[in-house]
Amino acid sequence: MRRVVVTGMGLVTSLGCGVETNWKSLIAGKNGIKAIESFDVSDLPAKIAGQVAEGATADGLFAPEDWVDSKDLRRMDNFIVYGLAAAIQAVTDSGWMPEGEEDQIRTGVMIGSGIGGLNEIAKNAILVETGKIRRISPFFIPASLVNLVSGHVSIKYGFKGPNHAVVTACSTGAHAIGDAARIIMWDDADVMIAGGSEAATCRLGMAGFCAARALSTHFNDTPERASRPWDKDRDGFVMGDGGGVVVLEELEHAKARGANILAEIVGYGMSGDANHITAPAPDGNGARRCMQSALKRAEINPDEIDYVNAHGTSTPLGDEIEYGAVRQVFGEHSKKFLMSSTKSAIGHLLGAAGSVEAIFSILAIRDGIAPPTLNLENPSVDGGIDLVALEAKERPIKKVLSNSFGFGGTNASLVFKAFE
Repeated sequence: MRRVVVTGMGLVTSLGCGVETNWKSLIAGKNGIKAIESFDVSDLPAKIAGQVAEGATADGLFAPEDWVDSKDLRRMDNFIVYGLAAAIQAVTDSGWMPEGEEDQIRTGVMIGSGIGGLNEIAKNAILVETGKIRRISPFFIPASLVNLVSGHVSIKYGFKGPNHAVVTACSTGAHAIGDAARIIMWDDADVMIAGGSEAATCRLGMAGFCAARALSTHFNDTPERASRPWDKDRDGFVMGDGGGVVVLEELEHAKARGANILAEIVGYGMSGDANHITAPAPDGNGARRCMQSALKRAEINPDEIDYVNAHGTSTPLGDEIEYGAVRQVFGEHSKKFLMSSTKSAIGHLLGAAGSVEAIFSILAIRDGIAPPTLNLENPSVDGGIDLVALEAKERPIKKVLSNSFGFGGTNASLVFKAFE
């Protein structure tokens, strides 16, 4: 089987724009969750989110016009803008640019979104309902379609290989990376640009998740304390926006061009809960099987894992179930590795969560640092697993597992290891 490595990464989150900006803030314990000021939240129970802060690129903030032409910005929902910016970073980081058509044909894109252009859909629906149908833009549909992140990346760079998009709720980013790796393993491409993006923090998105009673509402006055995985006071997740994209490459292809290899993807597992449209299976069976499948594919034993980047959304039910599933998979080794949830710092990026967290997992390998679980002051779990509470921990990290679970009972786990 062809081996697949990571040669480029790109990030946009509430902690900033760029991989190093995000990583430095994350391991320093900074928090990107703030009160929402970009739209009216007076009638919403939840009033906070991990939104992308705009500002000068030199300051580590997000400047849309630095990534997308101002004319095109008007034709894109923000999820496309964030995904495109992350992809540009990743491609630049990788140093890969096809020199001829054969190379173009062997380079593909697989960037998904859990929801897509929800803000554009909401705005245009209001126009229709208020009798302003003639004001609907001809770019409304392509501004909203999930696959248009992949489409824009393909068009920008001339990548003519597989052009695909995954939509599996909060597992999207992880599924995109895993599926893209398999495309390379099966020799349908040599290089794949893969990941997820999301920008669902709008009135409609917030209202929907509030109606489902999924969001935190107890910390509106102290937003930075709201996302608190495994803590007794957690009361729901916090929405986040952004994008995470990686460049995956067949090993010999990467070595031949002297690419900087960041990590190797060695395991990918999937499963279905077959339980409920929004709630995970109470016994954690789906999560357990997913992790076991990823470890089996990686051909490594559970006791070889050094760090787990948990799905850890800060929901009362989900955190407990994932914790129990991890204990089932790792047994006595649960006392020896580190596990944390980076959603405590940036919120839940839905379809982008899995790819953003995959990047954080790779950086944990690179620097030997497990990022912290912020706000974990009073654990609701038994203490058997070191959840990296409050502060990052330095430790040699060679092999990591990253979990992503989504509505509909869809699960994905990825295993990365240091390249040797």
